[in-house]
Amino acid sequence: MNKAVIMAGGFGTRLRPLTTSIPKPMVPLINVPMMEHIVNLLKSHDITDIVSLLYYQPDVIKNHFGTGDNFGITMQYREAAADYGTAGSVRNAADLLNDRFIIISGDVLTDFDISAALEFHKQKGSKATILLTRVPNPLQFGIVMTDTEGRITRFLEKPSWGEVFSDTINTGIYILDADVLDLIPYQRDFDFSKDLFPLMLRQNMPIYGYIAEGYWRDIGNLNEYQIACMDVLDSKVKITISGEEKDKCIVGQGVSISPSASFSGMVVLGNHTTVGDHASLRNCVIGNNVTIGAGARLSGVVLWDNVIIGEGASLTDDVICNDAVIGGDSTISENVFIAESCIIGREATLMPNIKLWPRKQVEAGAILSRSLVQEEKWLRELFTDARVTGLSNIEINPEFAAKLGSAIGNAVGANTTIVASRDADAASRMTHRALMSGLMSAGVTVNDLQVTSIPQTRQELRNGKAVAGLHVRRSIRQHDRTDIIVFNSDGRDLPSSKAKNIERFFFGEDIKRVPFDKVGDINFPERTNEAYRNRFLEALNSEAIVNKHFKILVDYSFGLASTIFPQILGKFQATVVSMNNYMDVSRPYSDTSTDEEAAESATVMRSLGYELGFKIDAGAEKIAIVDERGNWFSRQRLLTIITKLFLESNRDHEPYSIAIPVMASSEIDMIVKDYNVQIVRIKNTHSAMMDATQNKDIAFVGGTRGGFIFTDFLFASDGMFTVAKLMEMLALTGIRLSELDSRLPRRYQHQTSVDCPWESKGTVMRRAMEHSEGNERMLIDGVKIFKGGNSILLLPDREKAAFIIIAESDTNGSALELSEQYSKLVSEWAG
Repeated sequence: MNKAVIMAGGFGTRLRPLTTSIPKPMVPLINVPMMEHIVNLLKSHDITDIVSLLYYQPDVIKNHFGTGDNFGITMQYREAAADYGTAGSVRNAADLLNDRFIIISGDVLTDFDISAALEFHKQKGSKATILLTRVPNPLQFGIVMTDTEGRITRFLEKPSWGEVFSDTINTGIYILDADVLDLIPYQRDFDFSKDLFPLMLRQNMPIYGYIAEGYWRDIGNLNEYQIACMDVLDSKVKITISGEEKDKCIVGQGVSISPSASFSGMVVLGNHTTVGDHASLRNCVIGNNVTIGAGARLSGVVLWDNVIIGEGASLTDDVICNDAVIGGDSTISENVFIAESCIIGREATLMPNIKLWPRKQVEAGAILSRSLVQEEKWLRELFTDARVTGLSNIEINPEFAAKLGSAIGNAVGANTTIVASRDADAASRMTHRALMSGLMSAGVTVNDLQVTSIPQTRQELRNGKAVAGLHVRRSIRQHDRTDIIVFNSDGRDLPSSKAKNIERFFFGEDIKRVPFDKVGDINFPERTNEAYRNRFLEALNSEAIVNKHFKILVDYSFGLASTIFPQILGKFQATVVSMNNYMDVSRPYSDTSTDEEAAESATVMRSLGYELGFKIDAGAEKIAIVDERGNWFSRQRLLTIITKLFLESNRDHEPYSIAIPVMASSEIDMIVKDYNVQIVRIKNTHSAMMDATQNKDIAFVGGTRGGFIFTDFLFASDGMFTVAKLMEMLALTGIRLSELDSRLPRRYQHQTSVDCPWESKGTVMRRAMEHSEGNERMLIDGVKIFKGGNSILLLPDREKAAFIIIAESDTNGSALELSEQYSKLVSEWAG
């Protein structure tokens, strides 16, 4: 075999501003494009017949490599009309691939022994072999699990921390037999890890993982680029560097170095570079035709071609692109990234973590503390799932929001309609209006729901003809931040493929504006609340609720439910005492009650003799409950109670399924045994809860954070509907909440957190897998181990350098003991 495919279509979004003018594979690494290092690696293993798959700025790559003659290879190209995914792109070149071949990305740095991997593939009789490696933090990579023979048993593409069952990751380097391409649909979005390899597993085809020795780094962002350059200087990776080695330098042709210049560490000097008197360089990569002035001080710096560094300038851990000029006596602090053709004036100071886009100028003597492109935060992916989050009026400011609105508008197309809503926060209102301006500039009409909850917005999308929706809110967990949540046309969260399309417009700087007479409009739908109320009441047995004559307390948390839920409750003819039933944006958002608030509600309940109390969170998605005794239920107990009520009031609909998070108490398993109902286990996130509703057999999804989904009403949690549904179920079953609580089985959980460095989380998960081998266990969200009627869930914390441990037993004491035992184990594994 001497054939390879290089994936060279990347945009390099997270490498901006380095990739504003060139595709990611052409970013220079030690003065040659990253992709050229891959070509050299393949050639060293006698692989000389190469196909490059192109998409973004293809001519830059073609012009550099040509036919491949100058590199001792044969290079062919295949361009895609659209992004067909990793496997779909390779399928697009099937006519050029009639033998076994290797696939490798054009933007990684590695010195793996490709020949050894090929031999492994042949010995195993594998149809597909994935080259694997171990990394400290596997979160951003696809995890691969193998048996003792190396045969792959499971894939997890870019897992959450709860799915990091190993620190062995997919490097994106594959060896395939040509007939595997027959499994890939033509010109359709198809991914290796998400689609092809799982399909091969289902068909029981031989697919293996080869743990490769050597260096491997995915150069996915600016920090990784800097690390890769320094690793080369530190001889951590075996690559060929052009030039003559002299003392602590590798020197190109035509270089002029002053005798008084000093070097330390390792320095690479490109062709025709000049280093002035008394200049000092430490661990630097210097490109071709660079001039470094007298007395300049450079440490950990990467300079591309044709850069001029003025006399006395000081640079530390920076990257400077082609044709930039750094003025004399200027100071460039750590982690500054300057794109091509920028000019920095004399005695200017650039503070740390600055990014300058191409052709920017900084005046002489200026002090620059922020990037000249405002939204420097967005140098990585814009979206986290379907959400964009940033500091209010700093990262998410009007300019950013207008640009994001334009990008969304370009993605959905002109002459379409988008639904928009927000909470009552002032920053949300500002952002909401800027987003609408951007949408209108792309020819999109906006149906502005103004101050409206997320559940109502989802219902509006579900019932209407809009192509997408968005909601702006103050972040629940970090109150100085704004969330922009984008929905699909059906009201569900925007899928990742569409989010990536929006990112391409946002970062691509090719946003189109429509002519003045095609600008979109803003409508204010008049019957949104009415439609929501009607759908709400249709999904309930209102007569049963009315006949029960409930006496309840409702705490609205100064939130969105106060705008509509009082009118709905009026239909049930209940006696209601309302608390905090107006919107107040000065109040901190929270989905839990303080001890003082809980005590106040409990006192009101007892004094009035009411049977039920509810607290609806400010976003109207989650609830908490207090009974007539004034007792607030824990979220785990609330899940058990609501699940029992649902099961009891839906006996006529059996058989069906319910979805419950892995961290839920086994109380659920105990009560479900009495019904013809199946439990589907899911991760403990709202997105996982919503995903579960796509299974038509699932009638109810319970959460451990106060959110519940009743699929005959909506595919997402709605706190207002949960309150009404609970009233309905209590009315139909005739059970008092406190009585039900006393009847149900009770298990005890003890939750604790153990410090664990981020880089050790993958190792801890691997050790947990090894430790639990042979035990009954659940591998959905963390590692849940079952032992003698007890369970232990080991779950990496998504937000902290820690592990969450949830131990469950039949007594509080034994749960605590189990928790302490595994806390010690996790600490040992974390080192």
